[in-house]
Amino acid sequence: MAASLTVSRLLTAPKSLSFSTTTAAAPPKTSLFSPKSLSSKSSYTPLPLKHSPHPKPLLRFSTTAAKPISAAIAVGDKLPEATLAYLDAAGDVQTVTVSELTKSKKAVLFAVPGAFTPTCSQKHVPGFVEKSGELKAKGVETIACIAVNDVFVLKAWKENLNIGDEVLLLSDGNGDFTRAIGAELDLSDKPVGLGVRSRRYSLLAEDGVVKVLNLEEGGAFTSSGAEDILKVL
Repeated sequence: MAASLTVSRLLTAPKSLSFSTTTAAAPPKTSLFSPKSLSSKSSYTPLPLKHSPHPKPLLRFSTTAAKPISAAIAVGDKLPEATLAYLDAAGDVQTVTVSELTKSKKAVLFAVPGAFTPTCSQKHVPGFVEKSGELKAKGVETIACIAVNDVFVLKAWKENLNIGDEVLLLSDGNGDFTRAIGAELDLSDKPVGLGVRSRRYSLLAEDGVVKVLNLEEGGAFTSSGAEDILKVL
């Protein structure tokens, strides 16, 4: 009778006397970037962005350079050997070396960025054609224009200019001679599709040694004409 009374009291015990083995749930975690983690009472002050008064420009390729005009070749140097090409009257490919053009003689070599381009066609080559007699009267035996173009383009250009043998138009098609003297002109960032060509220059060589070098900035035409060579002869 006493046992049943005890059980009855336990069953009817108030809820405040009950015991639980479960622990209170931890408060939910909130993300640092969750909207709930930002209180409406808190203030947000963005960090100021630092602006440089002289921002660095994007990397670009240009035909202009900040450094002084220079090349791998200089006055007093021996011209590097290279093979140049042209088409003869029969349309056959002929080759000539730089040493053959310059050995034991005075030779004028000048370069253009490209056949059929405006300044090269209207001023540079015609100027040397016009002054070829005066240059030869001063002892120049060879006058040659070098271009990073193929022999077929140069033959068509010669016919278009209607010139004879006053000036040789020679192909440095792969740019070997141009690279050897450090006169490359990278025009690959231009939309006309010229790629890597030659900077404009004129030089006077005696027995293969550079006596005068007029190297232009890119394709400019200010100091590499026939008149500039005549002044120093």
